[in-house]
Amino acid sequence: MNIILLGPPGAGKGTQARMLVEKRGMVQLSTGDMLREAKDSGTEMGQIVADVMARGALVTDEIVIGLIKEKLETVKANGFIFDGFPRTLAQADALGDLLEAEGQTLDKVVEMRVDDEALVARITARSTCAACGEVYNDQTKPIPADGKCSNCGATEFKRRADDNEESLKTRLMEYYKQTSPLIGYYYAKGVLSRVDGLGAIAAVQGEIKAVLET
Repeated sequence: MNIILLGPPGAGKGTQARMLVEKRGMVQLSTGDMLREAKDSGTEMGQIVADVMARGALVTDEIVIGLIKEKLETVKANGFIFDGFPRTLAQADALGDLLEAEGQTLDKVVEMRVDDEALVARITARSTCAACGEVYNDQTKPIPADGKCSNCGATEFKRRADDNEESLKTRLMEYYKQTSPLIGYYYAKGVLSRVDGLGAIAAVQGEIKAVLET
């Protein structure tokens, strides 16, 4: 099963993707991770990526599709989760063409819906363990009273520099301008489902599970 998780920055796509990887044996194809991996790989595609990034140029859709094609052909998995791609209608068309050429399908697109104001409030209260990446929130999951990460015991925590209200609103605007047209696109194709992205992590996980099993 191949799926896309759609939603604005901070909706929890990464958290839910990790759970799907752990529980279903799926592979998360993150655009950023693939580009970094390719740059250091020494392959022909990797050299192209390294050159583009060294020049500070934008990575083209063709390059990203090429990287996804490599993964589809070389990685054995119980399905793929597309993370950070597609972001535009042109990219959605390109991904659809690639999957068809590879004899695969896009089975589900899950939109993680959020209330913008609630999302901003949640993210501006967010911090992570510097050692293992465990996520904490001042309101819903505060850092333990002893100052130690409940997952690994480390004592250093950090906040993203762009996890502030002004930056978040800018990122949300970019999302709605570029990516929200995909919601109508995939609805028309009959593969779109919606879940409440602001629910508790386990509740969102349950909603996604129900979508994938229908």
